[in-house]
Amino acid sequence: MVAIRIEFDDDDQYKRLKELKKHHGLTWKGLLLEGEKKVREDTPE
Repeated sequence: MVAIRIEFDDDDQYKRLKELKKHHGLTWKGLLLEGEKKVREDTPE
């Protein structure tokens, strides 16, 4: 298993992402994977 440490620019950025993951019932890993899915959908190959 690989562990990743994420550093946020400031407390507001952390709070926004924490609320987003909580609202959607995700873990940090789930939020990251959903972000990957969105980037792939929006970026033509």
